[in-house]
Amino acid sequence: MSAEAKADEALTATTHVPNTHLMAGLLGPRDEHLRVVERSFPNSKIRVQGNQISVTGPDAAIVLRLFDELVLVLESGQSLDTTKVARTVDMVADDLRPSEVLRHEVVRGAKGKAVRPSTAGQKRYTDAIDTSTITFGIGPAGTGKSYLAVAQAVQALHRRQVQRIVLTRPAVEAGENLGFLPGDLMAKVDPYLRPLYDALHDMVGADGAQRLIANGTIEVAPLAFMRGRTLNDSFIILDEAQNTSPEQMKMFLTRIGFNSKAVVTGDVTQIDLNGKRSGLVKIEEILHDVEGISFIYLGAKDVVRSRIVSDIVAAYDKLS
Repeated sequence: MSAEAKADEALTATTHVPNTHLMAGLLGPRDEHLRVVERSFPNSKIRVQGNQISVTGPDAAIVLRLFDELVLVLESGQSLDTTKVARTVDMVADDLRPSEVLRHEVVRGAKGKAVRPSTAGQKRYTDAIDTSTITFGIGPAGTGKSYLAVAQAVQALHRRQVQRIVLTRPAVEAGENLGFLPGDLMAKVDPYLRPLYDALHDMVGADGAQRLIANGTIEVAPLAFMRGRTLNDSFIILDEAQNTSPEQMKMFLTRIGFNSKAVVTGDVTQIDLNGKRSGLVKIEEILHDVEGISFIYLGAKDVVRSRIVSDIVAAYDKLS
């Protein structure tokens, strides 16, 4: 056997998939999932024979670990699609355990569907919320900052760790003026709180959300309503925090009372304050020595919308 052949043999690894059903889910319809893996590791040759997968090439061990991780995800009862496979490739390439990320359940939604982190960054985010008094989730649109925060809040309410959920946002939006909207202040800001309502409806259903809001268990209000209050036994979420002033940010953070937890979310690339300073910028410099506060930064790899959104975020990141 030639030295080259021996080298190839040394770079060959094999795994066995437990059953045909798992193999079908692993490869995907018309082998779509397999094609994603092949494009991600162009220097490796993948052979499928029955329930056995063999990989030859410089990344053989990594590719085999990827397949083993995907099998673990399938065995947990989840299905795969090309997007989830691509995210799993990214995690394995970063020497992470995708099965631990994708099998972690935050809460069961209103229709029984599990809410889970989809990326390693999202898993770090949910872990930080579990262990910290205040968590800052900072990153672009589509990274699940608000959605996962609401999921964690609902789970805390279900477990009776808190007595109520408070959802708030600053009443500032891109190029729009609240004064032109009809109604009182709550009616004016209601459209801006819609993303939080949507997440709530997914977690507890539309009727459940209305009932919890009506009895005061869940409060949805503009940030201006927080002034002068102390929020005990509460899970508080400040959304779109890039549109707070430094004074508003300080006001919000000092509302947090006993047995309460807060999550602050925002995207520092989408500030709509007409040249004014944002309370989210440089907040880590101010609070980095304060115990019980975590800062989690999410990026293009954590975008869970259409793949093109992730590509758009990455393109803008190159300009910054």
